[in-house]
Amino acid sequence: MPGGRLTDEERRTIAEGLAEGLGYGGIGRRLGRPASTVLREVTRNGGPEDYRADQAQESTRDRARRRRPERPPEPAAPDDGDGRDPRQLREFEEFFTALLERQGLPRMAARVLACLCVADSGAATAAELVGRLRVSPASVSSAVNFLEQQGMVRRERTPGERRERYVMGDDIWLRSALAALRMNEELIAATRRGAEVLGPATPAGARFDASAEFLLLMSEALHLVLERWNGRRGEEWEVGPADFPLR
Repeated sequence: MPGGRLTDEERRTIAEGLAEGLGYGGIGRRLGRPASTVLREVTRNGGPEDYRADQAQESTRDRARRRRPERPPEPAAPDDGDGRDPRQLREFEEFFTALLERQGLPRMAARVLACLCVADSGAATAAELVGRLRVSPASVSSAVNFLEQQGMVRRERTPGERRERYVMGDDIWLRSALAALRMNEELIAATRRGAEVLGPATPAGARFDASAEFLLLMSEALHLVLERWNGRRGEEWEVGPADFPLR
């Protein structure tokens, strides 16, 4: 196949052609390949006088093995001596990463967030994430920037230290719910406006009107959940239900 790797049979054809005194162009026509391919093959494997098909095939396999980098072993999950099974911890981290991806997070952001979630400290430096996930610093930086924009991770710097730590707050899912509530409120306003513009008596307007009613019920339910959680925790909200008046 032109452009593909030479096969053992093709190498034997090259050896036969050289023995017959054919030029590279003639051998190439037999193979259906460019003369330059034959030239490189012969030059790489001893020249016209010493070319041997079997030796050329074995040399090619050796070169391929040398070029193929060995995959580094999987880093062991940290064993902090608390009795947790490192293998189960790694399996859960992979499962949780896949779940976060299905929820809409980009792959690398999901990996970083899952890594922070399973850490008792809920934090890690860039170097720690690079070593744990075996990715480039740029990949970690991009993922952290995304998570920071979503309010899911924040940066901290210990006084006297140069390195930043990326921290997943204990209120990550509360903030996620508040973000969903904000979006829901915007959708309610938009669907109500759509119903007005299209006219509630039209099919399209009726769809917008029904959507606004459903989204309003969702917001009311989410408000109740957040208020109940606030009461259970006995803490003041940084952003609370009052910031999301139901209209």
